[in-house]
Amino acid sequence: KKHKKGKQKKDMDELKKEVDMDDHKLNLDELQRKYGTDLSNGLTGAKAAEILARDGPNALTPPPTTPEWVKFCKQMFGGFSMLLWTGAVLCFLAYGIQAAMEEEPANDNLYLGVVLSAVVIITGCFSYYQEAKSSKIMDSFKNLVPQQALVVRDGEKKSINAEEVVVGDLVEVKGGDRIPADLRIISAHGCKVDNSSLTGESEPQTRTPDFSNENPLETRNIAFFSTNCVEGTARGIVISTGDRTVMGRIATLASGLEVGRTPISIEIEHFIHIITGVAVFLGVSFF
Repeated sequence: KKHKKGKQKKDMDELKKEVDMDDHKLNLDELQRKYGTDLSNGLTGAKAAEILARDGPNALTPPPTTPEWVKFCKQMFGGFSMLLWTGAVLCFLAYGIQAAMEEEPANDNLYLGVVLSAVVIITGCFSYYQEAKSSKIMDSFKNLVPQQALVVRDGEKKSINAEEVVVGDLVEVKGGDRIPADLRIISAHGCKVDNSSLTGESEPQTRTPDFSNENPLETRNIAFFSTNCVEGTARGIVISTGDRTVMGRIATLASGLEVGRTPISIEIEHFIHIITGVAVFLGVSFF
């Protein structure tokens, strides 16, 4: 188990490092040799199938999920909730004993049991709702993934499922398309992309085949997976797919972060500590 945790930590540390690529610095001949493709005719169908089998589909890997009913039960019966449930059960039990022994029993224990049960149910539902909102991170990334891509294979243009795009594919994009993978631009005509989902830049960024910056995130000859082409046309060679793209790394980081406790959950736990302390003190003092 320790080995597994150590491996996960190492993987996360690797993801957090600066994006390390040199494809934006390569000239077109070097790029063609590196990815074993043809800048005019693209990959062959056989080569593309071989790469797809090696690398897997061009899709983001969903994180392991816990069933919703398990999450709900953890919020309802975990930690101090069990203490409150125990208190509520004892209150109902005490009321039941009183009702069996007295003709007109006092309702104090009944009311206290109802209040304790209501507190646990309300706080449990609220905590579950907060956790459910946090767990929707990957769902938001799924909406960014394009469904179709226009590739050139064996010298012919083909519209294929974006999950079948592989490294080395020659891809064409036009205004209105989502970029199906990380691309090294080899030709462009008035192409601009919206990088706001990745970098937060509000203005569309020009994309050209020219190397313009040492930083791969700033250079103009790289277009990133899931960003939008807002105008113009471009051709590019796929350099990364799926989880290996820049957006894939961000998605993996986001889904791998531990969900922090909300301020209200901290305050509720603090309040429960106080109530528990007072209850124990009064119980010891009077009974």
